[in-house]
Amino acid sequence: MTTFTIEKTDAPTAPERRAELLANPSFGRVFTDHMAIIRYNEADGWHDAKVTARRPLSIDPASTVLHYGQEIFEGMKAYRGEDGHIASFRPQANAARFAASAQRMGMAVLPEDLFLQAVDELVKIDQDWVPSGEGQSLYLRPFMISNEVFLGVKPATEYLFIVIACPVGAYFGSGCVSVWVSENYTRAAIGGTGEAKCGGNYAGSLVAQAESKAQGCDQVLFLDARERRFVEEMGGMNVMFVRNDGKIVTPPLGGTILRGITRDSLIKLAAAEGVEVVEEQIEIDELFEGAASGKYVEAFACGTAAVLSPIGSLRRPAGEAKFGDGTTPGPVSLRLKKVLTDLQGGRTNDAFNWVHRIV
Repeated sequence: MTTFTIEKTDAPTAPERRAELLANPSFGRVFTDHMAIIRYNEADGWHDAKVTARRPLSIDPASTVLHYGQEIFEGMKAYRGEDGHIASFRPQANAARFAASAQRMGMAVLPEDLFLQAVDELVKIDQDWVPSGEGQSLYLRPFMISNEVFLGVKPATEYLFIVIACPVGAYFGSGCVSVWVSENYTRAAIGGTGEAKCGGNYAGSLVAQAESKAQGCDQVLFLDARERRFVEEMGGMNVMFVRNDGKIVTPPLGGTILRGITRDSLIKLAAAEGVEVVEEQIEIDELFEGAASGKYVEAFACGTAAVLSPIGSLRRPAGEAKFGDGTTPGPVSLRLKKVLTDLQGGRTNDAFNWVHRIV
């Protein structure tokens, strides 16, 4: 196990102020006092591991991340259980996906045990920032950037791995979200970086997200890049649909869709609940027709930030597809969300050994 140097901040947030911030945390706006950081270069490998005061980074204007976008990240959460203990959910899966993203982006691969240790060390230091309210958690953002000072186009030889954290509440409200089907933009193509969790994927989705907002929708849904015919992924989440035969259908993984950990968890939890999940291509026209005929009765998005968000309607220039009455979450969505959040919060038996206790 690597020894982390601990450098506690000289200006910690006052307990009274922290309590105010934790009372109703908005998503991604309030941060804890510390960060974990590990450096890499070809000569020394991964070194100088520390937990230190959260502060701005100082990088050279010629740092390669600013010019060629070698950057990856993860999203995960720590939860305070009813017994007061703090745990994360499937962190090994995040560590493995982070390593896979690094390989795809030509970056140095951080050992998975070092990834896990960095996250745990930060949570231990900032454990007072983990909220305990309904639907609240400590969102953890491990990320890595290339940091070589060089303007040539090649994989960098220096990297920074950092973990920051912020207390959060619900990403969306309690009702259903509306989703705009993008016909002008695509998220990823075969052979591209769709399966990697890199910033460029999200940057490329923002114009489509803005389009969805202009149409009065909460999120955007992308179709495949080749035919603009099959459902793929939302702006930052996977998507699933419930048919009237009780089965859940979701697009298959194939290199263009992120391997969502929440997606995988829901597939396994649904099976344990006796609900079959079918991974198959879904034609957008057939989906709209099926929503009208009653073949598709529910839809929901899933991801670490949003957990599980019921979808009330899909919209596109040709019309609208409603699931149920378009405003009320369906029974399968509510059931699976409760099963997942009860497991994450330590309120039920961890049959899959997914909960990792930190303190």
